[in-house]
Amino acid sequence: MTDPRDLNFMREAISQAHNAWALGEVPVGAVLVKDGEIVATGFNQPIGTHDPTAHAEIMALRAAATMLGNYRLPGCELYVTLEPCAMCCGAMMHARLARVVYGASDPKTGACGSVVNLFAQEKLNHHTALVGGVLADDCGRVLKEFFAERRARGMVS
Repeated sequence: MTDPRDLNFMREAISQAHNAWALGEVPVGAVLVKDGEIVATGFNQPIGTHDPTAHAEIMALRAAATMLGNYRLPGCELYVTLEPCAMCCGAMMHARLARVVYGASDPKTGACGSVVNLFAQEKLNHHTALVGGVLADDCGRVLKEFFAERRARGMVS
């Protein structure tokens, strides 16, 4: 059974995904939590910022690090609507996150088990707890509707 806190924070991440959608970005959202409180949020912005690293997770990590005054975020949890990629997983490990919770799996670039599981690499120096599939259908639906809308407008082949 899914922890009610995980459901609530994932709903907040879904809300952040809608912010990305409103800007024409792929709708992925993230929420960073410490001690049961939201510290920072983020959503995909690579197109608008001309920054390939501006994924939802990175935006939330940057905001949290600034807010907390530390590039390391021990004791923090990150909730994200889509399984993180290798770049984002690397940043999460460097931030020393305690836990990552994601919604929909990503069979193309997912680095939490779909393509590779970076968090399971024993040789890496930090290990983060991982929970996948929280509100996966809801998270996946946002992405499917976004791409269906873009196809209907002739914006995606």
